[in-house]
Amino acid sequence: MKLTVQPFLMFQGQGQAEAAMKFYVSLFPDGKILDVERYGAGEMGLPGSIKKASFSIAGQTVLCIDSPVKHNFTFTPSFSFFVDCETSEQLDGLFAALSQDGTIFMPVDDYGFSRHFGWAGDRFGVSWQLNLPFEPAG
Repeated sequence: MKLTVQPFLMFQGQGQAEAAMKFYVSLFPDGKILDVERYGAGEMGLPGSIKKASFSIAGQTVLCIDSPVKHNFTFTPSFSFFVDCETSEQLDGLFAALSQDGTIFMPVDDYGFSRHFGWAGDRFGVSWQLNLPFEPAG
């Protein structure tokens, strides 16, 4: 088996992994759910909830689960998805969708290090940094 490294999102609320995964793939043109494995009767998790799933957004495969164990922690902005957008309109649309019912850490603006940048935590608690890279000098 080939060595891989993938982000892994562990959701605390039952059904949140599926809701988040469907939301994320709807935001990216190439987004797709790759695989879903659900808990069955008699297993640790709530039957029908996500035991392990994978989805792809912007070429990045992400794994997720609905944790059957309650933890004293959840997501932190110290880990975030960093998305280089192609246009200001794309960034603004993603920011609006991801920040709705979430937390805005840095509103979309020109911060010097980026001409158009915004940072938000979505309604599931996952952190997203959206960036419009500078045009290459030419």
